[in-house]
Amino acid sequence: PARQVSGLAEQLEERLFHLYGLHNELIQERLQELAEVMERVGQAEAELRQVCRTVEAAYHDLCL
Repeated sequence: PARQVSGLAEQLEERLFHLYGLHNELIQERLQELAEVMERVGQAEAELRQVCRTVEAAYHDLCL
């Protein structure tokens, strides 16, 4: 019985370790995706700021 319990405990440990590995991999992928999305958001913000400056300059020129 003790040997069976030990064997079951080992199997459980291996399965948990495997699941933890898969879970960790998924988290790493999601973090990578998030980093890429944040980078695109940053680029979009920079482009919008540029558009705003261009529109502001155009209005400024028209008003003068």
